[in-house]
Amino acid sequence: MVAVGFVDDGVAERMRAAVRGRGGEALGQFALITVLYLGYRVGRMFTADDTVRAFGNAHTVLTLEDRLGLPTETRVQALFVDHSSLAVPANFYYATAHFSVAVGVLLWLWMFRPEHYRWTRNLMVALTGAGLVVHVALPLAPPRMLPEYGFVDLALMHGQSVYGPDDSGGLSNQFAAMPSLHVGWAVLLGFAMVAATRSGWRWLALAHPIITTVVVIGTGNHYWLDAIVATTLLAIAAIVHPLIVPASATAWGAMGPAWMR
Repeated sequence: MVAVGFVDDGVAERMRAAVRGRGGEALGQFALITVLYLGYRVGRMFTADDTVRAFGNAHTVLTLEDRLGLPTETRVQALFVDHSSLAVPANFYYATAHFSVAVGVLLWLWMFRPEHYRWTRNLMVALTGAGLVVHVALPLAPPRMLPEYGFVDLALMHGQSVYGPDDSGGLSNQFAAMPSLHVGWAVLLGFAMVAATRSGWRWLALAHPIITTVVVIGTGNHYWLDAIVATTLLAIAAIVHPLIVPASATAWGAMGPAWMR
């Protein structure tokens, strides 16, 4: 019990030291992220009822995937449909990991690796902004809405749906499948943890984007092209970032300038 208390006190002290004197910065970051998130949610609603285009684009995406020789998403779904022991955790992961992992990683980076936090935040904002543009320009119905192709709404089947049976989904735009920000964020967060730490265990962080990709396909929420486009947009953002932001704010630089804090 003494040893446990000693470890807990050490961790608590490290956290206190990391955030000491940064209350104003924390409030500023919280306000910034809140405003950006609300703006993103409002922007997504512009095509929330664009049913005709969304389903037309879905057929186009499936045709394009077939021409590219990509495997059908139903092969991945088949691993889950008849196995509730896999389906239920997959649905839960889809519903919760996207935001919880993002918040956890960003909070840890802000406290202990602020220079890594800055470029991770910047790339996340850039990717999400680009994703919003694509959402509006290319509304896309997810695979789970196309039972005629053999797709299944895995979450609805097990009573875990965060959307419900309606096509428009109320306050949520279900026609924003392209690109998959679930995959884009997961790839970014995985590589951010690899870059920000030195432990040999850091490579396990890459399990998150791998699991996320399998989950979004297996649950019928995204196509392969959704994941490919998200990863491509992230790569473009990563290439452009050092051209806009001073090198001192990158992962391998010193602390960035005050305006990047």
